[in-house]
Amino acid sequence: MTIALHEDVFRNIRAHGEQDYPYECCGFLIGRIENGIRIVEEIRKQENERDSSRETRYLISPKAFKSAETYARETDRLMLGIYHSHPDHPARPSDYDRDHAWPWYAYLILSVAKGKAGDLNAWELRNDRSAFDPENMNILTTTESGE
Repeated sequence: MTIALHEDVFRNIRAHGEQDYPYECCGFLIGRIENGIRIVEEIRKQENERDSSRETRYLISPKAFKSAETYARETDRLMLGIYHSHPDHPARPSDYDRDHAWPWYAYLILSVAKGKAGDLNAWELRNDRSAFDPENMNILTTTESGE
């Protein structure tokens, strides 16, 4: 599946990664599916709830996940996935990411090197949970998104 981000969503994810550096940031992707494309209209920042190893791990509690799903439903949208950063590491999933992910959801990973946002890549976990596959990602300009 392809994922498309509004320009402000792209900027906000990058800013969140820089703001939380040297720790992993995390949050939810809220939007809709249109013609087989996940369109992310908004992010919901989430505090990294992990007590230790926050430089290399993030934690989102079930309560926070449920809250994001409820918010999406109440705004007639879907919770499309999760984003998080990899401080001083590439924007590709780790084994830990795979062990804690769910199929279908989009996973955006932002590389933040020395406090500066770098690559942002999209991934989807295979149904058999064996690996992530890269997703095509497009950034929608204001004109393309109809605003």
